[in-house]
Amino acid sequence: VQLQASGGGSVQAGGSLRLSCVASGRTFSSNNMGWFRQDPGKAREFVARITWSTGSAYYADSVKGRFTISREYAKKTVYLEMNSLKPEDTAVYYCAAGRSASSWSYWGQGTQVTVSS
Repeated sequence: VQLQASGGGSVQAGGSLRLSCVASGRTFSSNNMGWFRQDPGKAREFVARITWSTGSAYYADSVKGRFTISREYAKKTVYLEMNSLKPEDTAVYYCAAGRSASSWSYWGQGTQVTVSS
């Protein structure tokens, strides 16, 4: 499975961005698609995930109510709509694919999101 993430950028606090992740290859083996983020010097943290099969979505408490994950099955694309962005959302965002919430086998290259106050 190959993952290509895009859509990062720089915004002011309160702004919005939409990230996209296009999956290719043997995607049928990975029912879960997720977004993670990592700030320099910090551990990578879970942001949101969604299942291809049912579209069930799960979020980290820190983004619940502000971020929305969705998928477009025909295009093998997962989106992360980020609203009401805060400076603490600044990080490199990675998309990932895996069999379950605890098994992420494939990672994209990361896209930078910078939120200024």
